[in-house]
Amino acid sequence: MRGWQLPAAALLLGALSVFGFAPFDLFPLPLLTLAGLIWLWGRNQTLRHAALLGFAFGLGYFGTGVSWVYISLHTYGAMPMPLAALATVLFCVFLALFPAAVGALQHLLRRAGIWRYVLVIPALWMLSEWVRGWIFTGFPWLAVGYSQVPLSPLAGFAPLLGVYGVSLLLVLSAAALALGRVRVGLVVATFWLVGFGLQHINWTHPIGAPVSVSLLQGNISQDMKWDADKTVATLRDYRSMVEASKARLIILPETALPLFLDEVPTSYLDDLARRARANGGDVLVGVPEQFADGRYYNSMKSFGSAPTQTYRKFHLVPFGEYIPLKSVFGFIVTVLHIPLSDFARGAAYQQPMQVAGQHVAVNICYEDVFGEEIIHQLPRATILVNVSNDAWFGDSAAPWQHRQISQMRALETGRPMLRATNTGVTAVIDPHGRVVQQLPLFTRATLNAEVQGYAGSTPFTRWGNRIVLLLSGLLLATGAWLQRRPR
Repeated sequence: MRGWQLPAAALLLGALSVFGFAPFDLFPLPLLTLAGLIWLWGRNQTLRHAALLGFAFGLGYFGTGVSWVYISLHTYGAMPMPLAALATVLFCVFLALFPAAVGALQHLLRRAGIWRYVLVIPALWMLSEWVRGWIFTGFPWLAVGYSQVPLSPLAGFAPLLGVYGVSLLLVLSAAALALGRVRVGLVVATFWLVGFGLQHINWTHPIGAPVSVSLLQGNISQDMKWDADKTVATLRDYRSMVEASKARLIILPETALPLFLDEVPTSYLDDLARRARANGGDVLVGVPEQFADGRYYNSMKSFGSAPTQTYRKFHLVPFGEYIPLKSVFGFIVTVLHIPLSDFARGAAYQQPMQVAGQHVAVNICYEDVFGEEIIHQLPRATILVNVSNDAWFGDSAAPWQHRQISQMRALETGRPMLRATNTGVTAVIDPHGRVVQQLPLFTRATLNAEVQGYAGSTPFTRWGNRIVLLLSGLLLATGAWLQRRPR
C-alpha cells in the first residue's frame, strides 16, 4: 500500500466498526475491523505512522458513531451551522487521540514480539477507554464492549469484568485473528466458549412478587418542550396517561414536566399522587427543582403511597447541563439556546427509592453510561430505572446506542432496567441484557409490563473496574518485561 492508503484503510475500518453497535447489531464486525487495525500496526515501522493509523481509525469510528452531537448543537441548541460543524469535528478529533495513543504506545513495546499482540494492545485499548470514561468528566460512549451486548458470547463476561473487560477480550480476540497463530487462536476460542457458558449463569435471584409498571413516552418534540404555550398541553397529556394506568409503578421521563417543581400546581401533583395511591403504588416524575439560593437540579420525585422521595442527577453533561470553567467558557451560554444549562450536582451516593414494594435505583439520562456509579446503589436496589430525553439527538443512532448501554448496565448488575424516555427508546430490559418489550420511537404511548425485582451481587457489583484494571496492569507489566529482556 502507498503511504496515504494505510490511514485511509484505517479510517474506513473505524467507520465500519460502528455498524457493530445498535441499531445494526452486527457484533462480529468490530472483531474484524479491530483485527484489520492491529494487522496494519504490525506492518508499520515508525512511531508517527502507528499513531497516525490509530488516529485515522478513531476519526472514522467517532466521526461515524457520535456525529449526532451536531444535531444537539445545531438543530436543538440553535448553534450556527458552521460553528456546530466545527465543534463536532473538534470533539471527534479529541476522541480520536485515544486510539492514536494506543498506536504510539504499542509501537514503543514492539520488541515484545508476539506478546505485543496478545498482552500489550488489548491492555492499552482497554485502559484508553477507561481513561476516556473519566477524563474531563468522561465520555465512555462507544466503548467497543457495548457492541457485544447482548448477542455475543463475550457478553457473558459483563457481570464479572464490566464493559471494559468485554472490550479487553474483544481486542484480544482481534489481535489473535490478526496474528494468525493457531495456538493463540485456540486459547481465544476458549474464552468465547467460556463466555457462552457464563451467559447461562444467574448471578442474582428473584426477590418478592413481580410489580406492574407503566413507562410513559410523551413524545414531546424538543423544539416545543420548553415552549410556554405548550406547557398546559404537556401537563394535561402526562396527567391523562397517568390516570389511564393501573400499574403500581408509573414512571415519567426526564424533565417530563417543563416547569420548576414549585411552579407546578399543587392540585396537579395531588392528582398524580391520588392515582398512584389508588393503584397501591407510586409515580416517579422527572421535574427540575429550584432552591431559594438559585441552585436548581435535574430531579426525579416520587408521589404516592410512600413519603415523597428525591433523586438528583449527579453526573452532568458538560456544556449541556453545566458550564465548566465559567470564567473561560461562559460565552457558550449565549451561543447555545439550551434551557437550564447550569444545573447543580446531586450527591454522589444516594439511596434507592422505596416505591411500589421495590428498591429502585434511579439514574438520569447520561448517567447510565458510568457503570461504576450505577453500582453505588447496589446491592440494595432490586430494579434499575433510567429516565431520559433523547429527543436531543433526533432520528439518529444515538437513542439505540443509549438503549444498548442500558442493556450492559442490566448485565453488569444482574438487575432489570426500566427505561422511560420522552421520544424513545422506552424499554424493559431483563437481567441478562435482553430487551423484553419496547415502544417505537416518536410515538406517544405507554409501555405496560410485569417486572420481577432481583437481589444479590455480581462480581462487578462488588468490585467495579478493579479486577479488569488489575488484569490490564499485569498484562502491560508483562509486556514491558518482555520488551526489556535480552534477545
